[in-house]
Amino acid sequence: MRLLHLAPGGPSRGSSRHLLACRPALLLLLLSGFLGASGVAAGSRRPNVVLLLTDDQDEVLGGMTPLKKTKALIGEMGMTFSSAYVPSALCCPSRASILTGKYPHNHHVVNNTLEGNCSSKSWQKIQEPNTFPAILRSMCGYQTFFAGKYLNEYGAPDAGGLEHVPLGWSYWYALEKNSKYYNYTLSINGKARKHGENYSVDYLTDVLANVSLDFLDYKSNFEPFFMMISTPAPHSPWTAAPQYQKTFQNVFAPRNKNFNVHGTNKHWLIRQAKTPMTNFSIQFLDNAFRKRWQTLLSVDDLVEKLVKRLEFTGELNNTYIFYTSDNGYHTGQFSLPIDKRQLYEFDIKVPLLVRGPGIKANQTSKMLVANIDLGPTILDIAGYNLNKTQMDGMSLLPILRGTSNLTWRSDVLVEYQGEGQNVTDPTCPSLSPGVSQCFPDCVCEDAYNNTYACVRTMSALWNLQYCEFDDQEVFVEVYNLTADPDQITNIAKSIDPELLGKMNYRLMMLQSCSGPTCRTPGVFDPGYRFDPRLMFSNHGSVRMRRFSKHPL
Repeated sequence: MRLLHLAPGGPSRGSSRHLLACRPALLLLLLSGFLGASGVAAGSRRPNVVLLLTDDQDEVLGGMTPLKKTKALIGEMGMTFSSAYVPSALCCPSRASILTGKYPHNHHVVNNTLEGNCSSKSWQKIQEPNTFPAILRSMCGYQTFFAGKYLNEYGAPDAGGLEHVPLGWSYWYALEKNSKYYNYTLSINGKARKHGENYSVDYLTDVLANVSLDFLDYKSNFEPFFMMISTPAPHSPWTAAPQYQKTFQNVFAPRNKNFNVHGTNKHWLIRQAKTPMTNFSIQFLDNAFRKRWQTLLSVDDLVEKLVKRLEFTGELNNTYIFYTSDNGYHTGQFSLPIDKRQLYEFDIKVPLLVRGPGIKANQTSKMLVANIDLGPTILDIAGYNLNKTQMDGMSLLPILRGTSNLTWRSDVLVEYQGEGQNVTDPTCPSLSPGVSQCFPDCVCEDAYNNTYACVRTMSALWNLQYCEFDDQEVFVEVYNLTADPDQITNIAKSIDPELLGKMNYRLMMLQSCSGPTCRTPGVFDPGYRFDPRLMFSNHGSVRMRRFSKHPL
């Protein structure tokens, strides 16, 4: 398969004014006339960047185990982040955070529907022009390439259909709506192309690999490039490539301490799960776990092909490669069969591996990072002045380069708005109104009031999570993950009230933050100053609200 005419006008070439917005000197190289054989002075062009994004790949339950090549080619050749989080454990809000560098309360994507601002007209008008790829293309002269799943409602007729190509992309090869492996439609620079069920030409992970390699063959050699490759794996329906469908036959979902146990002293949605789980649920989740791993083997192949092609073309040493996921996943934890959407580590913690210029091999960072940091990091790599953005995240470049005595955050925000209608499910009349994502045995994974916000804290002395639910109970969950990494014991009623008050205050501050105020010192940072008076007034920037019911 060949891309050939990737974009009618070819990659954009930034004007001199735009190129000056990014520090490194492509413009100066062009002015000097000193160009290498490939059209660029060797080793002097701004770095290229590749972002590999999987769908629903956990970190806590061994999600990286099948990816031996990826760990060797990216992790072992660079840095692995052991404390990487998403600000929302759901595809569309999390992907919007990657693209914008913002928390959900600032980009206003709250779920996977058009009504929840997922690829809506409002998103397209307000947020898409300010995504980091749009800045890379317009201000830094990067050629930008996208392939795979974008946002869950991309291609919806009420939001411009497949003809809509978001600002910022030179080459656009995007999946219509949610993850599939066969029988899907792609938008190729705004024109629809349907695929069927022939493995050799239609299996989506392989199609993404092929079209990415084609881009590397046909791109301009005069400009740096950014590639975002967004695979369907390991999202349902978990369709593995034929050669991998018999692998991992003796693998089962991990039976860790919170597997198939009742969620005591937790939010009512967790308490409603049946313990022990039915044999049907256990067989189903074990099978799903196995199939998820099988789909990842094709992702591993994709990574290997990409790295080899970058090496062959001489681009590898000048290219940063990021590998991460949009959210985690659970399989049987607290007797919830399969899904995400919950506040616990298995749903909000993700893999993050990075290799590239100036990154030493075999590094592990314990720094607390989030996917809102990816956009600022990539713009920083391109030399763009981050003060010109309204992004909430921080650049990871100082960490990647091993900067000593680095001041870093101690907390990140996690927020989620539950889905469901305020009516009783007729198939599960004993459950409270508003449940959704229900299994045949009436265990439900979500509800309209499964709406929460958390502060995830990590510092030299503390490893905590503080969460509040926006429901009639105003339920609070607090976990000491040093003593209780499986988050079995909710210590909200036994923790020091003063500390509880500080975390509550910090949560309110983060829920109302925007841009630089999202990066102010947290409760456990040395520079933090706690003023309890702000908890009971409207002083400063604190807005006394819990969650936005009308985010748009």
